[in-house]
Amino acid sequence: MKENILRITDTTLRDGHQSLWATRMRTKDITDIIETIDQVGYYSLEVWGGATFDVCLRFLRENPWERLRLIKAKAKNTPLQMLLRGQNIVGYKNYPDDLVDRFVETAHENGVDIFRIFDALNDSRNLESAIKAVKKHGAHAQGALSFTISPVHTIEKYVSDAKEQVQMGIDSLCIKDMAGLLSPTMSKNLVSALKKELNIPIQVHCHATSGMAETAYLEGVRAGAGAVDCAISSMAGFSSQPPVETINAIFAETEFDVNLDMDALRAVNRYFTELTPFRSKGRGYEPIIDSEILVHQIPGGMISNFRSQLEQQGASEKLNEALEEVTRVRKDLGYPP
Repeated sequence: MKENILRITDTTLRDGHQSLWATRMRTKDITDIIETIDQVGYYSLEVWGGATFDVCLRFLRENPWERLRLIKAKAKNTPLQMLLRGQNIVGYKNYPDDLVDRFVETAHENGVDIFRIFDALNDSRNLESAIKAVKKHGAHAQGALSFTISPVHTIEKYVSDAKEQVQMGIDSLCIKDMAGLLSPTMSKNLVSALKKELNIPIQVHCHATSGMAETAYLEGVRAGAGAVDCAISSMAGFSSQPPVETINAIFAETEFDVNLDMDALRAVNRYFTELTPFRSKGRGYEPIIDSEILVHQIPGGMISNFRSQLEQQGASEKLNEALEEVTRVRKDLGYPP
């Protein structure tokens, strides 16, 4: 038995389909397989938050709170996790502190154990109320650094931002590489710098868009990260997370033990392989690697929804023009993540 355990968070039920299917996974799709996923042995299941709340209401005509309750009723072994947009909660503007507190309280009561809290601009002031609320209601507050590449985003800056979140009371920290930009060398250097300055667990979240995610995980874990995010292989790759089966194979030859139930994983993979043609609407079959991500830096959880919106407006052919404009506007705005 290996001494070092690598914890895996499964993102299939939140970021996986948000990145590949424009967030169109339905509640029944989840509840039909959640008990098997619960048997795999994951550290946590990311099942809620991000764009899922909005899409449930606006496009699927489903109740996101009922989804959470149904998942919690069937997932009896694995902690549930959500992505919380700090002061934005699960919306697209800042909300009052009392609403942040009430939302966190209700989410925890309905089943969320771990809150991954981020701000798209890495502005710690937008995290403070959410972190305070999560701690107040007895849940796990995981802070996040939205990783990007620019002339102003240095390791020193990320460490400084992380220290601010630690002072606010976070229990752990996630390097949130939402566009797949984290190289293996940067992963090693950033995790090393954070471990030197912080005394909390570090988790690495990458999207597979650029093809660097698996090696970024390997170097990050060797540098001291204790957990990584993955999706089941039929819901992994491209703008989603790396496949858990691949990560399991990579770390099998190291001093780290992933310790997952492979029979349960195979059953979950078969399920989503059969479901994909009915939910992806042609998305999820893009080229395996997109090197242009290193230029436009569109997050994996945004790109499939972005394409969907262009399709709805009959403007799919303008995708490349839009991505070029994103690059120009980002520079004009001072390189927001």
